[in-house]
Amino acid sequence: MGRAFEFRKNRKMKRWSAMAKAFTRIGKDIVMAVKEGGPNPESNSRLRAVIQNAKAVNMPKDNVERAIKKATDKDTANYKEVLFEGYAPHGIAILIETATDNNNRTVANIRSYFNKCNGTMGTQGSVEFMFDHTCNFRIPAEGIDIEEMELEFIDFGAEEIFADEDGILIYAPFESFGAIQKELENRGIEILSSGFERIPQVTKKLTADQVADVEKLLEKIEEDDDVQNVYHTMEEEE
Repeated sequence: MGRAFEFRKNRKMKRWSAMAKAFTRIGKDIVMAVKEGGPNPESNSRLRAVIQNAKAVNMPKDNVERAIKKATDKDTANYKEVLFEGYAPHGIAILIETATDNNNRTVANIRSYFNKCNGTMGTQGSVEFMFDHTCNFRIPAEGIDIEEMELEFIDFGAEEIFADEDGILIYAPFESFGAIQKELENRGIEILSSGFERIPQVTKKLTADQVADVEKLLEKIEEDDDVQNVYHTMEEEE
């Protein structure tokens, strides 16, 4: 199995298990999608994807509709997606995706977490190159032949396809998202959820004490409301 499989297996139960955080993230994704392409999921593929993700985490339909309605209000601030980079203790690279309506606040907060936990905030481009920016889709496993699908979807950018207990996952480079989404929809294959991830090209094994140092910083960052995702190069315990 490839790197996406290992990454997914180890990350699965680790982070973002709190539903409240998941709802907050999806709420922001809805606002950004509506501001970009309008409130109609039929004509807005980004919004369509976010609604599928909301369903996957059991976000109530009322919440989704409320978020779409709120996003159409011109007084609702849009969120800007900003990437932060830096190092945790023990040479672990960290990449942070944020969605913020106040960049100054977010910069100050992220910098303070690094400072408090003996990390260093990096400049743009300092660690981003250490991660592969990927997209992924989860589809039901019923009636799907994985080997056949791999052959057919290679033309649309798919690099790794594998099954887990919740269905089948398709991984591809970030820029293949639109092509794969369109092809799955054309074939009438249900998309259960989809998204983007940054997979570390190389990970570093740490001692238990060192892991605790890094976890302290990761927890602080992840608790921040502006933070959507956090990626790092620390080897995850299985």
